[in-house]
Parts: sequence; structure tokens; C-alpha cells
Amino acid sequence: MKTFKYITLFAAITTSLLFVQCKDEDDNVIINATCSDGILNGNETGIDCGGTACLPCGEVLDFSGTYIQEDQMGRPGINTVFGSTGFKDAFNVTVPSEMQAAFQSKFQTNLLTLNAGYTTNALGLNAEVFTTVLSNDVLWLAQTGITTYFNGTEILTGRALSDDVIDVSLLLIFGGPDGTENPTLTSDGVPANDVAFSSTFPYMVGPF
Repeated sequence: MKTFKYITLFAAITTSLLFVQCKDEDDNVIINATCSDGILNGNETGIDCGGTACLPCGEVLDFSGTYIQEDQMGRPGINTVFGSTGFKDAFNVTVPSEMQAAFQSKFQTNLLTLNAGYTTNALGLNAEVFTTVLSNDVLWLAQTGITTYFNGTEILTGRALSDDVIDVSLLLIFGGPDGTENPTLTSDGVPANDVAFSSTFPYMVGPF
């Protein structure tokens, strides 16, 4: 039984010619600061913005060069579980519109290797249909209704922070048609965070 641990890091840097948003680490206040002679002068006198997010006057971020995609994680753990040596890297750099044609059959082979007795899962999906859904590694989002990865009724309408996506994935792989098969394989044993989510963006608990 493997336990997967994911740490999601969020970072946002906003720059323009006239204004820079900076974070004052002392009191977590976001201030609008303007440049004057290379010094960032904010709404709060004496605040030293500091850090790489705050650039000297006239300096702009350089986005020139060639960039390549390094990772694909629409749904946590999909490539970790279904990707194999030889195509994990290829999967990470494939655009979603091309994923199903390239990887569905490989995912199906690996699904049946993980669970040779797989017939259908709690969503009623057979191996071919299930891996067709999984191989298109994007996070769906319903614009109305409940946002949930899977709550027993709604299916992949988004992802709430408290959704246990690893348990959902394990349940759909090993739980069988009614979700009760292989009970020792349908949970990673981590039911919730040990620290509460933040009430402000980005809501995730910081690394510690």
C-alpha cells in the first residue's frame, strides 16, 4: 500500500509599469506601492517591500526564451498511479486534447495490472471508459451546483479543498461496483489535514 503526500504551493506575482503589489511580511497587509528613484514607497510609510516579488523602478520581468511544460496534474496522483516508466515524462508534456489517444490503452493495461479483478467501479464505469476519463488529465468544473471531486452523487464537478482525492481514486480503482471490495486498499488512512485551512486566499496551509 502506497501513501501519497501532496504539497500544493501557490505563488502569484503581479507587476506593471506603475504599480507593484507587495506583501508586508510583518502584518500580512497587501499594499499598492509606486516607484520613486528606485525605491518602493507604499501606503504605509517605512515599509521595505523586499524580496524578489518587488522590483526596482523601471525593471520588468524577463519572459523571453523557450519554455517547456514539466508537469501535468489536472487530477492529483493520476500519472503517479497509472503512468509507467517510459511514458510518465511524455504524459507530463502532452496537451489534454491528445492524451486519450496516446495513453488510454496504457492506462487500461496498468489499471488491470493493479486490480486484475476490476469489472466496473462505483461510477459504473468499465475499464475502458474509466481509463478514457482518467487519461484526459484535466480537472472538470461545473459552473453551477456542488463543487466536489466525488461525493457519491455528483462526479468530478470540481474539487473542494476538503475533498480526499486520493481516497476517491483508490475507491474507484479497487472498490468495485458498490465501493466495498478490497477495503484495505480503498483509503490511504489520512482522513483530513492536521492543520485547518486558511480563511483567506490561497486557503491552503503553508509548508512547515
